[in-house]
Amino acid sequence: MFSSFGYTEMLLLGVIALMLFGSRLPEVARNFGRGYREVRRKLDEVQREFRDWDKPEPNPPSRPQSLIGQTDDVQRYQPAAPRFVPPTDNDD
Repeated sequence: MFSSFGYTEMLLLGVIALMLFGSRLPEVARNFGRGYREVRRKLDEVQREFRDWDKPEPNPPSRPQSLIGQTDDVQRYQPAAPRFVPPTDNDD
């Protein structure tokens, strides 16, 4: 960000800031740092949301091999009525 600024420009900005803010300069610098950090954190959150947007959902945990075939205390039942078989067309 500051790669285009030389030592002279940085010194000039420091003198101007000192003249504008005087003894309040440390407080102003802290507030600027907090604001910058908050904006950067929010920007990182937005970037992370966009990056994670197209990731597939994790698979639900599968049942262990020892439990496969066992019921979870649920009574399975057979229907009491016989299975319906549609009549065939016997046109005599």
